[in-house]
Amino acid sequence: MPATAADASTSSQGGAPRRSAEWFGRVGKYGFIPRSWMKSQGFSAELFDGRPVIGICNTWSELTNCNRHLRELAEHVKRGVLMAGGFPLEFPVTSLGEPLMRPTTMMFRNLVAMDVEETIRANPIDGVVLLAGCDKTTPALLMGAASCDIPAILVSGGPMLNGRYQGRVLGSGTDVFNLDQEYRTGKITKADVEAAEAAMSRSAGSCMTMGTASTMALIAEAMGIGLPMNGTIPAPDSRRAVLAEEAGKRAVRLVEQDIRISKILTREAFENAVKVAGAIGGSTNAVVHLLALAGRLGVPFTLADWDELGRDVPCLVDLKPSGRFLMEEFFDAGGLPVVMRRIAEKLHLGAPAVEGGTMGERIADARGWNDEVIRTVDNPLTPKGGLVVLRGNLAPDGAILKPSAASPRLMQHRGRAVVFKDADDLRARIDDPDLDVDADSVLVLQNAGPRGYPGMPEVGTMALPKKLLAAGVTDMVRVSDARMSGTAFGTVVLHVAPESALGGPLALVRTGDMIVLDTAGRRIDVEIDAEEMARRRAAFVPPAPAYERGYGKIFIDHVQQADKGVDFDFLVGQSGTPPSKVSF
Repeated sequence: MPATAADASTSSQGGAPRRSAEWFGRVGKYGFIPRSWMKSQGFSAELFDGRPVIGICNTWSELTNCNRHLRELAEHVKRGVLMAGGFPLEFPVTSLGEPLMRPTTMMFRNLVAMDVEETIRANPIDGVVLLAGCDKTTPALLMGAASCDIPAILVSGGPMLNGRYQGRVLGSGTDVFNLDQEYRTGKITKADVEAAEAAMSRSAGSCMTMGTASTMALIAEAMGIGLPMNGTIPAPDSRRAVLAEEAGKRAVRLVEQDIRISKILTREAFENAVKVAGAIGGSTNAVVHLLALAGRLGVPFTLADWDELGRDVPCLVDLKPSGRFLMEEFFDAGGLPVVMRRIAEKLHLGAPAVEGGTMGERIADARGWNDEVIRTVDNPLTPKGGLVVLRGNLAPDGAILKPSAASPRLMQHRGRAVVFKDADDLRARIDDPDLDVDADSVLVLQNAGPRGYPGMPEVGTMALPKKLLAAGVTDMVRVSDARMSGTAFGTVVLHVAPESALGGPLALVRTGDMIVLDTAGRRIDVEIDAEEMARRRAAFVPPAPAYERGYGKIFIDHVQQADKGVDFDFLVGQSGTPPSKVSF
């Protein structure tokens, strides 16, 4: 005789009670009320028999084009959960739409992580499927689930279809910068730009370049928390729905086997992620996200690991912004399993995979179908694709640079600083014909870090001066405490720590100072003697905080620096899901 709602205090498979049994398996009013309210939605008594309750954490929103199809994708997850004998319950969390949110989605990543964490902890959820897409949604959902340490699997929404315009293939983000430069120098008209807008973004899904969304989806796959091909199946492709169904099935098994997220996201998984980020030419934003995620899990992982682990990894994926192709071609060429197999000797093949088994077993039979898109190790796009971590008197706690997106001629450079006190100053003066700047100058942007902006926006790319663009200049060294879009390119030094708003050395740079970038030596320095530096530091006055109340104030008061992942200081470490008091 099947278990009744009143006696389902343990799992239907036997063993320890599930979290959901605290709500649905109790006798008396403490079980009556939650079961009764759920039955008002048409759920039958059979669903309360102790089977795993799988939360479907959905970041769907019409304000987030990357994620606007996740409502439909959730239905495929539900079907998979039901097929495996689980009870699916979908819930929303705040969605982060990169193009629309101000001042920057990075300011709200930690808020979404808190939303995910507290929703899981406060509700009868045994395991969770995380539906992510746009840039910050992936790390936010993983951070929140990691803080609870319950069984979890991530499903990405996938990249949008390639942009096509007048016989030209357009990549989101990357070609926005190109089109903007063409428009600012009079090579194309306003009508051309408007037509390209519609042609570039023609389906649901995230950027189809190697932006942050694609990078994080691929890293989730590389770390084993996402299923094979999670990072590359296009959003409109029916195979994305099949992957979602499989994830629903697997979530049930994860609960039954008590495979928590911490068992997948190990130190070995983080090391694999760094190496894969180099091999795919991944976004610099992955640095802060993985540092924050490691902090939630208690995994020893630092900024220095990015340089040490990724230093000798070749970039194999010929994808914009570093290369030529887009995510559709990457998928057709065989996707991430091919990349990982080609750098297999650098990876921890024994690291666990969420579908069961190891990463080595996952990629053992991977075959490549296009050696132009996914290069071989003896014919890489760049011989060293890993991110470079710089230190020096300008960045005592570190800064980063992406070699695969930089100009080789500028990797060793000495130039005169042209300083902008903030992003508004940059926008106001960068195209001033009287700006004292030349091709050898180093553009320096202050007050764009985690606290200073606040939120560390993607303004580190810094548009080049119009008069230099007209003269044929295509790249300059740029230095800031900001981030840059994963779709951007250039010799850009980012994430300078400590940031200028805290009085870091970046705040003390003045126009005319000489800055030295020594990529080979892993240094970024400003040529100011110690006495002058001390004088400037004594005269430093911190900027007024941008917020005096609400979440903005919490962010400013508690956000850590870039070298720590820009997480809140009070969220480092796990809290798990300890038993909580009933609400009535």
